[in-house]
Amino acid sequence: MIKTLGYAAYKAKEALAPFTFERRDPRDHDVVIDIQYCGICHSDVHQAREEWGGSLFPMVPGHEIAGIVTRVGPAVTKYKVGDRVGVGCFVDSCRECDYCKQGLEQFCTQGMTGTYNAMERDGKTLSQGGYSTTIVVDENYVLRIPDTLPLDAAAPLLCAGITLYSPLAHWKAGPGKKVAIIGLGGLGHMGVKLAHAMGADVTVLSQSLRKEADGRRLGADHFYATSDEATFTKLAGTFDLIINTVSAPIDWNAYLGLLKVDGALVVVGVPEEQVPVGAFSLIMGRRSLAGSLIGGIQETQEMLDFCAKHNIISDIETIAINQVNEAYDRVVASDVRYRFVIDMASLKTAEAGF
Repeated sequence: MIKTLGYAAYKAKEALAPFTFERRDPRDHDVVIDIQYCGICHSDVHQAREEWGGSLFPMVPGHEIAGIVTRVGPAVTKYKVGDRVGVGCFVDSCRECDYCKQGLEQFCTQGMTGTYNAMERDGKTLSQGGYSTTIVVDENYVLRIPDTLPLDAAAPLLCAGITLYSPLAHWKAGPGKKVAIIGLGGLGHMGVKLAHAMGADVTVLSQSLRKEADGRRLGADHFYATSDEATFTKLAGTFDLIINTVSAPIDWNAYLGLLKVDGALVVVGVPEEQVPVGAFSLIMGRRSLAGSLIGGIQETQEMLDFCAKHNIISDIETIAINQVNEAYDRVVASDVRYRFVIDMASLKTAEAGF
């Protein structure tokens, strides 16, 4: 077994604290990764604080993992020691259902194995995430990070990047398409960058105009404040695709009214409360309300290669591991532009608390 240092939530709503645990020795197809950086996702906060229910403790969060391969199992063919790699939101799936065979492992009918807060396929081992020094993952669930992408700013691509890339690709964002991104946060800023690189006409819909300069720097063609009721009148029937990245409840009916006929509002942010939707908001324009969940391994690799081609990375603020609890509070307060990334070298210092 491999001794591993990490930071864990021991109970719901408690501050994360130092935690020592063991990873398995590599099996035939396993890759051992020295974690260099791990992004902080708002879903880390939700799960560590048990805001979605069903959390398993002790919990080492983190599913935006970037690092270097240090060992490989005897049957590994895809990676070698020294490779730059990443691990995203899941580390296994059944591999047998139709969705897994199609490269849609995120929709595995038996349930994908989350990188953390989940049980491994053996039904006994609790998966632990990237706020740690090392992780061991089957090679088929590891991503290759292109050499042109810095590991720290690439880490959030493993969740934030694919969460936006997948719906943009599925609903065919590109030249001639008008795309709106609701919210300019950790997810939203990636949506703007990606949609712009795909050639779409990009609008940011934010509560205020406070981030307008940032939005335009990131690639937005237009920027509107949703606190201004005139916005919803002016933009009625404008968009082919709207992606809602916010995890707070908002009036989806109002945003459905901004779609063209046959337009789609796609939800990727997960509010704690149920959001009511009226039938007329959908039927009057043959509009669709849809959801999207990250992407499969093949699509995630496609996203990383797309980002390398277009020089797309996340805007990040790098922190030490002992700043993680403060960072959680700042994520909730939307006080980060636009993604926290933990430098895992800080886990090996006295300040980390071990």
